[in-house]
Amino acid sequence: MAVTDSQNPLLGVTTCGSLLQQLQLIWDEVGESDEERDKMLLQLEQECLDVYKRKVEQASKTRALLLQSLADSKAELARLLSALGQKSFVGIPDKSSGTIKEQLAVIGPLLEQLCKQQEDRMREFADVQLQIEKISGEIAGTLNIGEQMRTLMVDVEDLSLKKLDEYQSQLKELQKEKSDRLHKVLDLVSTVHDLCAVLGLDFFSTVTEVHPSLNDSVDVQSKSISNDTISNLCRMVLSLKEDKKMRLQKLQELAAQLIDLWNLMDTQMEEQELFSHVTCNLSATVDEVTVPGALALDLIEQAEVEVERLDQLKASKMKEIAFRKQTELEDIYARAHVDINSAAARDKILALVDSGNVESSQLLAEMDNQILKAKEEAMSRKEILEKVEKWMSACEEESWLEDYNRDDNRYNSSRGAHLNLKRAEKARILVNKIPALVETLVAKIQTWEEDHGMSFMYDGVPLLAMLDEYTMLRQEREEEKRRQKDQKRMHEQLATEQESMFSSRPSPARPLGTKKVVGPRANGGPSNGTPSRRLSLNAHQGSTNGVRSVSRDGKRDGNRPAGPVNYVAIVKEDAGSHVSGTDQVPASP
Repeated sequence: MAVTDSQNPLLGVTTCGSLLQQLQLIWDEVGESDEERDKMLLQLEQECLDVYKRKVEQASKTRALLLQSLADSKAELARLLSALGQKSFVGIPDKSSGTIKEQLAVIGPLLEQLCKQQEDRMREFADVQLQIEKISGEIAGTLNIGEQMRTLMVDVEDLSLKKLDEYQSQLKELQKEKSDRLHKVLDLVSTVHDLCAVLGLDFFSTVTEVHPSLNDSVDVQSKSISNDTISNLCRMVLSLKEDKKMRLQKLQELAAQLIDLWNLMDTQMEEQELFSHVTCNLSATVDEVTVPGALALDLIEQAEVEVERLDQLKASKMKEIAFRKQTELEDIYARAHVDINSAAARDKILALVDSGNVESSQLLAEMDNQILKAKEEAMSRKEILEKVEKWMSACEEESWLEDYNRDDNRYNSSRGAHLNLKRAEKARILVNKIPALVETLVAKIQTWEEDHGMSFMYDGVPLLAMLDEYTMLRQEREEEKRRQKDQKRMHEQLATEQESMFSSRPSPARPLGTKKVVGPRANGGPSNGTPSRRLSLNAHQGSTNGVRSVSRDGKRDGNRPAGPVNYVAIVKEDAGSHVSGTDQVPASP
């Protein structure tokens, strides 16, 4: 308890004051006299003084060492400045600026920087002196290739820029004496290197035939600059240029043959890319061919083998190529909804290839012309076909809307009813635009037929006939709607009279007339969402088709065709069937 109470409750640690207080409590408890207490306190103070003295002495020794280190650093700094020929250096602290450690902290980086500068300067001196010795030996003819230069001693006491400039001036004079010869040798070696790279030759073995020092592994300044070396290099360059010219001529002939065979057999670009390094130099001059290995012997042999292979493959590939172009032609006409006799065309191609009476290039050129004409025809039909797609899409929405209007449960709160209601609103807007769309489409078709002097056929059926039939069926549908509307009005009037007579309306379960009226409907279209492309102009007469089923949530039955096959209203509920006194008449699309 005494120890715990002696701790400082604020700091949570034991302090001198808390220990003294604890000592006083112990003395009080023991009953120590004041003389003993004073004696013990004096002893404690003496011990504290001894500790402080030892710390002061230790700090004094540390200060002396730091001062000595500072003096040594300043002396080394002065020596380095003198050796480098610098009178002053930015960043040197004053004698009275900052503490000793601060001064050492400032001088330390400066010494490191100057030491690095001294090492760099010594390397510069060594490099310059070594070059002077090597050039002097080359000029005197006393330096052998691969001979190690003796180690040079650099005077570290004089590393000034002035001394370095003297050495560099001496070096420039020596370099000027050999620069012309060396420059010419290097140009010739570079030319030999480029020619060897293009021809696929080993540069090392070729250039060392002239002199061993001309290899790239030998230092530039150590290369031979004798008259014999220069003369032999000139003769080698002339020989390599002539060889390059002959190889390029051979490669261009092979490239031309490859391109002709590729064009003839309609070779894929991926396969042609394998020999792009051959064909890229087809029209290049000798000086323009600089890619390494472009005229290598193995590359020329590879091109020769490929030409021979394609020559053998040409006969067997002609049928495949011709049929591929025929397929492309059929695809163009199919996208443009133009009917062609594909079987007869393929039989004719097969007969021509088997007979051998027509050149392969002539046959392919004729098929290319047919493809070009087909693309032009498809482009002229593009605008009309786009409007036909819009018309067919609108007819699809019209068909869906009629099915939707016949659904008695379309206004209930079943799942998805609000989505069908939104679609019905959009469909009504689109259906109202159909007459204008048909009118515009008819005008464009007539203009096209006048310009081309032929009928605009859509999958073998005249498009104008399809539109005329649709217009006629639409008129019949409108007449049927008006007739049903008049019949409904009569039933409502009859119901009103009966209500006046009997004070009540008839039961909804009692039919007032025929329940349904079956109207004419065109044949179902294909599954691609378009009206029937083989639509009979008399399909609306004497034909009754099934009614599209609509599920309770308004979705169409998945078993029915996806195309807009309903051009007219199909079945309408009798105006008087299942209509109560408060029922509202659904809006027509």
